[in-house]
Amino acid sequence: MADYDTVLVRFGELSTKGKNRKDFINRLFRNIQYMLRDIPELQYQKAYDRIYIKLNGADHEKVREKLQKVFGISSFSFTEKVDPDMEAIKATCLRIARESSAKTFKIIARRHDKTFPLRSDDINRQTASVILKNTDLKVDVHEPQLPIRIEVRQDAAYITSEKIPGAGGYPAGINGKVLLLLSGGIDSPVAAYELMKRGLNVEAVHFASPPYTSENARNKVLTLAGMVSEYQGRMKVHIINFTDLQLNIYKTAGDPYAVTLMRRMMFRLAERTALNNGCLAIATGESIGQVASQTLESIACINDAIHIPVLRPLVCFDKLEIIALANKIGTYETSILPYEDCCTIFDPKNPVTRPTVEKAEYFEKMFDWQSLIEQAIANEETAVVQPPQEEESFL
Repeated sequence: MADYDTVLVRFGELSTKGKNRKDFINRLFRNIQYMLRDIPELQYQKAYDRIYIKLNGADHEKVREKLQKVFGISSFSFTEKVDPDMEAIKATCLRIARESSAKTFKIIARRHDKTFPLRSDDINRQTASVILKNTDLKVDVHEPQLPIRIEVRQDAAYITSEKIPGAGGYPAGINGKVLLLLSGGIDSPVAAYELMKRGLNVEAVHFASPPYTSENARNKVLTLAGMVSEYQGRMKVHIINFTDLQLNIYKTAGDPYAVTLMRRMMFRLAERTALNNGCLAIATGESIGQVASQTLESIACINDAIHIPVLRPLVCFDKLEIIALANKIGTYETSILPYEDCCTIFDPKNPVTRPTVEKAEYFEKMFDWQSLIEQAIANEETAVVQPPQEEESFL
């Protein structure tokens, strides 16, 4: 049976980053060490185009599960490390072939050490020849059931028959910081995941409307933040009391424009919070056309209230795609718990779907929203959440 010695980690989009490559690799290296920090047996080594993790007897299934959550990894393989010698390479590949139930195979060799006496094609032919002579397997160069990969380096040859897909994207935190509007719904935690995948460090802002929203609703949001924080280490959540602004909006504008004005006020509060905390943009879980406030006319009217960029990573996702991602990252069941947020407690019957900036500003002139925003910012609370049983961050 295979005696895994080393995990070979391949980079994803990092290869496109030119002179910033070193920073990206260093960030990925730290993120991997953080994700695997509770497995003390592991030893790490960086190379130009790979990261190597020596297992030293560690549970490789536990390592697999954790590595698949690290953004920036294209793929990884559990490998057997042998001497950089053709006899050792052929013997190991033959054993792998004999242990497999596959009918077809292919040898995929890469000679990183150019002083090795055989070229990659020669390694392929010699190794395949041994397998053909000693097993019933046939070569299939297009869709082999058993691809055996060999990487020959100066210190060793690394052999594997499994290439495990990584999470892809960029290392969490490498591309700056963004402030996400985090509700208790399905969409915004998925948006957090997508933002982190693009290398962004995500902070969150949540709008509460006590006594209309409950402590359960607040705890639900903090739980969701903790769940998605696993992909970046921790998350800072800013909690803003939205009650006075919300009541004034409904008193002034009534049903049709209430949602538009609420979103404009939320964006203003989010912009202030973002700038106060070094975030270069705000983000939402909005998807075009999903609800009244997400028509293109609504988005344009709401965006007009602020100057900071707005990122919408789910803008072209449909609801089924978002739900599938929520299930994948484990947030769906928590998101559907029946604790209402401030966007659902006053459910408008006839929200406007084509608002105009002029009409929104007309209603805003009817109450002193500037003072209410100042008051809300002054009373903002901040919590730092982490994954269950975690105490550190790699950011």
